[in-house]
Amino acid sequence: MEKTKGIEESLKFFIVLSRAHRAFNDVVNKHISTFKLNPTEFAVLELLYHKGDQPLQQIGGKILLASGSITYVVDKLEQKGLLMRKACPNDRRVTHAQITDKGKELIEEIFPPHQEKIDEIVNVLSHEEKALVTELLKKVGYHANDLLKNEKH
Repeated sequence: MEKTKGIEESLKFFIVLSRAHRAFNDVVNKHISTFKLNPTEFAVLELLYHKGDQPLQQIGGKILLASGSITYVVDKLEQKGLLMRKACPNDRRVTHAQITDKGKELIEEIFPPHQEKIDEIVNVLSHEEKALVTELLKKVGYHANDLLKNEKH
């Protein structure tokens, strides 16, 4: 009986987390679209702005996107003049994405309201609640990653 209750609680947790994640993303993505970018374009620009030039092959893993889609997104951002491709001087097989001045200006304009939108969503929680939820979600995420690694062996 206790195991059944635990399973039901876990399922409820999963459903609540999934619905909260979807609602959170829906609000943020709608906000991002007001800047004439899709969420993936925004994520690539934000990554390049905050982390500098990135090898195209590694961008997908850093923003959780399939590598096949990265070429398409980079092409679109390049056409808009927001980033450019740059050959790696040390390895001809590697191409980096580099944010342009126009891309930097755009991110500097849209990132502050993006941060404010996220805060608007999350500020229903106190500082203590945010810290607790963050720690608990990390705990679940790390455990899920460990389970995934163990299943691969």
